[in-house]
Amino acid sequence: NPGGGWDFTCRQVGKTLQDLSLIPGTMQVTNLAGGGGGVAFAEVVNKRNEDNNLIVAASSATATRLAQGAYPGNTREQVRWLGAVGADYGVIAVSKDSAINTLPELMDQIKSDPSSISVAGGSAVGGWDHLKVLIAAKKAGIDDVRTIKYVAFDGGGEAVTQLLAGSVQAFTGDASEAKGFVDSGDIKVIAVLAPDRLPGDFGSFPTAKEQGIDAIGANWRGFYAPGGMSDDAYNYWTEQIAKVYASDEWKAVMAQNGLAPLDMTGEAFQSFVSESIESIQSISREIGLIQ
Repeated sequence: NPGGGWDFTCRQVGKTLQDLSLIPGTMQVTNLAGGGGGVAFAEVVNKRNEDNNLIVAASSATATRLAQGAYPGNTREQVRWLGAVGADYGVIAVSKDSAINTLPELMDQIKSDPSSISVAGGSAVGGWDHLKVLIAAKKAGIDDVRTIKYVAFDGGGEAVTQLLAGSVQAFTGDASEAKGFVDSGDIKVIAVLAPDRLPGDFGSFPTAKEQGIDAIGANWRGFYAPGGMSDDAYNYWTEQIAKVYASDEWKAVMAQNGLAPLDMTGEAFQSFVSESIESIQSISREIGLIQ
């Protein structure tokens, strides 16, 4: 949809490719709405499978939907994954007055009394906000992740409002959604689900990893290409995406839009997406979302 996350990725990367003369001519952006990216995915697979001049925006939502079979008849192997251009990392937060100060404390409380903690997020049950907290719980040694009480709200802002009202005890969302509430001092971020501490304002918050819970929850933004794209074209596009990522212009776009580093192209990105999908499938089975 115009104005959505994938549209932003296409337009900003397209503009940078043009500004840096990395492509001959202009980049045309086409929005194919519907099915949470499923309409576009099917179009690429069925009608443009050998188009060497087509790249398609994707994100963790794409991986989640592929994992949960939400693109009927389509799988990750039908396309080639090009690269990532940044990520919005997950955070787990509590209200400023909460007695909980660390992620292990939250997980210990869930272990001892699962019904005492409700976690709010801005995605549906089985969506990315829900999955992030389950990934962390699994890494914290909670064997049955179905014991986690997750409450779905319409967007991260509404979820934080419920946290501040005391209706829930914790919040799971993306760093960009939490930023305003962090700035106002209303919430305490007890864990960032990133490999390393984030740059800028979030640098003072510990990662889950440094607290002994090796959970990464990256809402990545990147691109895939048609499965029948030639190797030459695939290598060309991975190189151009890497050049965009390394440019000062892209660093400015990332800073303005709260995107954190995630630098991955080609085979490494292909493996990353496959592993993400497998991990999401496994957790989705455990909570009974898929068979």
